[in-house]
Amino acid sequence: MKELKASMAGTVLNVLVAEGEAVSAGQAVLTIESMKMEIPVEAETGGTVEKIHVEVGGFVNEEETLMTLGE
Repeated sequence: MKELKASMAGTVLNVLVAEGEAVSAGQAVLTIESMKMEIPVEAETGGTVEKIHVEVGGFVNEEETLMTLGE
């Protein structure tokens, strides 16, 4: 399993995938707002979304786990 972590602190604007969905490397999976900028978060590798650890409107800290991807 691979953990996708936040590169910066911010608020989750939207989650673009669902648990159980297959994603490919480079695909945008959610968007974080930080300092009035919208930052897309992309999957580093392909896989299946095993668990989403955040919800829309929630605040995340830098290096916090956003979601877990399985093979």
